[in-house]
Amino acid sequence: MKSDAAAVDARPWPAEGRVVVLGLGNILQKDDGVGIHALRWLGADQGLAQTARFVDGGTTSFTLLETIESTESLIVLDAVVFDGRAGDVRVFEGADMDRLLSRRQAGSVHEVSLSEVLDMARLCDGLPVRRALIGVRPGEVSWGDILSAPVHAALPRVGAEVRRLLRGWCNGSV
Repeated sequence: MKSDAAAVDARPWPAEGRVVVLGLGNILQKDDGVGIHALRWLGADQGLAQTARFVDGGTTSFTLLETIESTESLIVLDAVVFDGRAGDVRVFEGADMDRLLSRRQAGSVHEVSLSEVLDMARLCDGLPVRRALIGVRPGEVSWGDILSAPVHAALPRVGAEVRRLLRGWCNGSV
């Protein structure tokens, strides 16, 4: 079954820029799927659809390498464990994102970690110039396909952070 995000992903690149918004996570593991839920939530916004290409990265794999290397600007949406409460949202941009992903406890339960895919892009001189990770602190990671209440309530904040980054990266035209 194709997701809504996959349908959004099928449209051509916008003339305004080449920004990829990449949602990651396992939607069958409750809050671990927040990146995919956020991607679908954002996909309904036609204004954003003119500026960014939405890609459902699922639980990541090296097949994302081509997508990542083909863009100058990358926004990743994912569940991230950091100090705070379930549903807290933090933005890690550029070197801060790199540091977060290189930490020892940043291990991934996914097929391949985002860090490994970005390392491959770096080795191939294809790392996006502008990159950010919008992380949402998960509350529940167990079997189920519905986000916990605090993580679901964070979706508008994730959307606001995506818009803020796009405005900055696209010279305020979003």
